Amino acid sequence: MATADLASIVHHCDQLLRTSEVHDYDGAANGLQVENDGRITRIAAAVDASLATVRLAIAAHADLLIVHHGLFWEPSHPWTGKRRELLDLLIRHNLAVYSSHLPLDMHPKLGNNAQLCAALAFKRLKPFFHDKNQHLGFQTQTNIARDQLAAYLTGALGAKPKLLPGGPKICRRIGVVTGGAGSQLKLAASEGVDTFITGEGPHWTFALAEELGVNVFYAGHYATETFGVKALAGHLAKKFRVPWSFLDHPSGL
Repeated sequence: MATADLASIVHHCDQLLRTSEVHDYDGAANGLQVENDGRITRIAAAVDASLATVRLAIAAHADLLIVHHGLFWEPSHPWTGKRRELLDLLIRHNLAVYSSHLPLDMHPKLGNNAQLCAALAFKRLKPFFHDKNQHLGFQTQTNIARDQLAAYLTGALGAKPKLLPGGPKICRRIGVVTGGAGSQLKLAASEGVDTFITGEGPHWTFALAEELGVNVFYAGHYATETFGVKALAGHLAKKFRVPWSFLDHPSGL
């Protein structure tokens, strides 16, 4: 059985994703969140670290779980009830957890945004959505009917996106930021796009999209963020010669 070194994998991920350099939300503890005994024989990837995905990782005989949404976002205590059960499973089954939030969103090849753009066959990408002193997403100039773009998104994600039809029927400048960027619709529009693809957003953005003259596609927070963990786990599996699998546990949101 092939075995890889956890410390080597973590070092590679930190360098590849520029973990220490990327500004993220307070509480997003990017990097290794839980260690094991240092030996990795199988990698599992999931969008979220949770009791459910930890159980799936154990069932898949993984000893490293790669996630986009980690275990820690705020002070997390006490470790009782289900939290204690989660901790017990991690330690008893020797399961390490590595989390990468905005560093994985932003990566120019493996990131959620880059991978979704590739799935949509977007070319000549330019930086987009300047937030926290960095660009999180990408934009492209093209000429595509809004209905056709909806069909492409459905094909890429396996589910029909929700459209807020505030902009033109022909999309010429499209911005992509996966996840929950809908609440920052004004920022997206201020950078000149007529169409904004993201995961989810609040109710009031429907009227705002009409006022700003922008189409908004809400394609699912979960669905738009499956790409990065798959790409990262696949990259690690190839480099360190260990198998990997994706653990699908959709929220429907």
